[in-house]
Amino acid sequence: MSKASGDDSPGHEGVGLLLGQVMNSHPGYLSGRLEAMGLSLARQTAVPDGREAIREILAEGWSRCGLLLVTGGLGPTSDDVTREVVAEFLGKPLEYHPEIQEKILAYFQRRNLTPPEMVKVQAMVPKGMEVLPNDHGTAPGLLWEEKGRMLVVLPGPPRELAPMYEACVEPRLRTSVGTAVKTRILRVHGQGESFVQEKCEGELRAIGLKEIGYCARPGEVDLRLKSVDEGLLKRAVTRVREILGEVVYAEGGETMEEVVVGLARDRGIRLATAESCTGGLVASRITDVPGASEVLLGGWVTYSNEAKVRDLGVLKESLKKYGAVSAAVAAEMAQGARNRTGADWAVSVTGIAGPSGGSPGKPVGLVYLGIAGAEGVETIEKKLVPERKTFKAMASQSALDLLRRKIQRGAHPFSKTEV
Repeated sequence: MSKASGDDSPGHEGVGLLLGQVMNSHPGYLSGRLEAMGLSLARQTAVPDGREAIREILAEGWSRCGLLLVTGGLGPTSDDVTREVVAEFLGKPLEYHPEIQEKILAYFQRRNLTPPEMVKVQAMVPKGMEVLPNDHGTAPGLLWEEKGRMLVVLPGPPRELAPMYEACVEPRLRTSVGTAVKTRILRVHGQGESFVQEKCEGELRAIGLKEIGYCARPGEVDLRLKSVDEGLLKRAVTRVREILGEVVYAEGGETMEEVVVGLARDRGIRLATAESCTGGLVASRITDVPGASEVLLGGWVTYSNEAKVRDLGVLKESLKKYGAVSAAVAAEMAQGARNRTGADWAVSVTGIAGPSGGSPGKPVGLVYLGIAGAEGVETIEKKLVPERKTFKAMASQSALDLLRRKIQRGAHPFSKTEV
């Protein structure tokens, strides 16, 4: 298989992705894993649960792509027809595999459940297709290679798809790709893609890097650097870090919470959270990371003024004078969380998520962050996107970034240009 060209016209090899009817996290996950190997998606298509639609898109994708990934439709119900359609497409009969049936029965027995009769269909495999074991569910994956092309069929649930892809598919692709383009992804917080491009692209072109890409999300940007020259990539990464400084929070696919937990664990730092408008999202994201129990001592969701006073010791006078969304209250929330846990750093969030609750002086999207440490408390004011879910995501990301930078730099205070 050659590396993906990014061109999905006939005669070009690339990577095709056929998705089930529901668009979920598969495109982002798979495209990220593929891009790390120098492969990129030429096309992705959401296909409804219908035999004819799946058959047509399968035939089209197979004619265009060197690698075709199909996700979903491997379940036991009547609308899960991917297995049958793939068998028809390849012209192969379905064969019963008793060893798969045994694994399915064992899966249910471990959970003290009785398997429904219909799950037996998951032990049927198109003749000659390689079976990919599923250690996290009942539907095995399927793989077919023919004349340098590969068809991979993966289960739909992300908790089943990701381990199977990484254990069974990715190693095969690495041996097939050979000297593919290498990719480095630098994650940048708090800056737009136009800013990152203006600061970095000219410098990167000057050292010889030709493939540069940007992927913007609310409040951050992924800067993607590609080259067959590993040395050039290393120089490019170093130059970007010199230009942008600490707003580059990760290299690769690490999330902000993974970076924070990793830094805190490595340095023996303990954390606490105090949240209002984010509703516990900061603590939730931290606890999504394995090993978070080593660093997170506790957290509070103090949505009401009464809870802020009762649980964190926020002064009634501060609430009356400044309001719940204020630098003063953010500071007292952070200090209260630190005092009650003994954490090295405690972060707080209070803001107006909307759509109501704003005013000319305090519009929807306004948020105050507090960070309390041994040297005292600092607060930061930000104006974020005035859409509730996006606001919460950006506010939690900003709170985690505040923890990250404090862990990295210690007690050194922020300047106004840094926040």
